[in-house]
Amino acid sequence: MEGKKTPLYETHVKLGARVIDFGGWMMPVQYSGVIEEHERVRSSAGLFDVSHMGEFLVSGPKATEFLNRLVTSDVSKMTPSQCLYTPMCYDNGTIVDDLIIYRHNPGNYMLVVNASNIGKDFDWAKKHAPSRVKISDVSDSTAEIALQGPNAEKILTKLTDCKLSDIAYMHFKDDVKVAGVKALVSRTGYTGEDGFEVYTGSRDAVKVWDALMKAGKDFGLQPAGLGARDTLRLEAALMLYGNDIDDTTTPIEAKIGWTVKLDKGDFIGRAVLEKQKTEGVKKKLVGFELVEPGIPRHGYDISEGVAKMGYVTSGTFSPTLKKSIGLGYVKPEYVKEGSQFNVIIRGKPVKARVVPTPFYKRKKEGV
Repeated sequence: MEGKKTPLYETHVKLGARVIDFGGWMMPVQYSGVIEEHERVRSSAGLFDVSHMGEFLVSGPKATEFLNRLVTSDVSKMTPSQCLYTPMCYDNGTIVDDLIIYRHNPGNYMLVVNASNIGKDFDWAKKHAPSRVKISDVSDSTAEIALQGPNAEKILTKLTDCKLSDIAYMHFKDDVKVAGVKALVSRTGYTGEDGFEVYTGSRDAVKVWDALMKAGKDFGLQPAGLGARDTLRLEAALMLYGNDIDDTTTPIEAKIGWTVKLDKGDFIGRAVLEKQKTEGVKKKLVGFELVEPGIPRHGYDISEGVAKMGYVTSGTFSPTLKKSIGLGYVKPEYVKEGSQFNVIIRGKPVKARVVPTPFYKRKKEGV
């Protein structure tokens, strides 16, 4: 059975994209090539269709209280027009999903969730919502386009009267006009570069995409697919649900323990996460680079000598750093920078060493 299509599916086909099934969605994996698209985002700008992502609206007088119990971060400290990255956990502390919360005001929020988890997340949220909180799934009527790269602000400025320099990182403005279309614009992304995510009604997606491509012509903009999105996010050491985090891992194990706010009161999974913060964990996510030839891939074993002690969650040859990098779970004693272990590639041990993350950090210019 063919997967679901975003409003931009026909646009991708016309542009010659290679389309694959990604979590039940027909999505462009590449246009001109993963490395070229990756390098274009790092040097100028790339345009991504992320309309497969899910959006929920949460409203009501108890909305803040409800969300604060649902996720690990502290929603009560959010200011209007702020975005917040946070995991949402089960009672045992493992991760239902990681998401971004957009706060309009104390009674109105938007949650942006991973495409493959839309149904599961919505059911989980509804199950825990009090009667005075309304949750609506608006995923099918919402399109999301990500404009990423050092030229992103220059390109988007051509299509809006909104003063984009006023939007700080992890903040947004709604009721903005982009190419004459009503939109919400946030300074967010999944690439490690400066950039924006533009949310519009599904029916307006093609108009906004085409306008952005035209506006970006003189700034080196080109469309980018899931392949480049994955290598870019890995260089920035951003989590991918289903790879680096899932319902067998906790935020403490996954190096996102900074999102767990124990001083905010009770929340789902708190008891386990508090215990892990106090007593430690049996596995930890680390960033590593190979010191011998090879490319680490999701699912490869990590060993100490010949004994398996962990596994690779994400890995690639970094187009920016020109070396093989990866994320993986190891025993806590191997977390220290410089620690060495083996990644088993096609049956052979290949030496790797732990390095700081993110692997890549952009040079900030006034942002």
